[in-house]
Amino acid sequence: MARKPGSSPSAIKNRAAKTAAALAPSAQAAPVAKGGAAAKAPAAPKKPINPVRFAQEVRAEARKITWTTRKETWITSVMVFIMVVLASLFFTFADWILGLGSHLILKFAAAG
Repeated sequence: MARKPGSSPSAIKNRAAKTAAALAPSAQAAPVAKGGAAAKAPAAPKKPINPVRFAQEVRAEARKITWTTRKETWITSVMVFIMVVLASLFFTFADWILGLGSHLILKFAAAG
């Protein structure tokens, strides 16, 4: 099956690295207090929401989406249909067997 351009593992890793670099906070790691626990940093004031940056992040995430091809969608749909038919046949047969068994049990109970 042919791959879309830019969907190779190395291209995906490169895009992920660029996105991570763009989104990485510039804050340093939290200092460690006595006992190995991280010291609680004072709460930073909330920054106003930047619509331009939000749109950039949405576009970066949208670039990561890989859509299935028409052939893959068709094959998957046919497989689901086949599994539904097989499951319905199985449950129909199981229901018939259990119904027959309960009918025989009730028939013996009524006869005795």
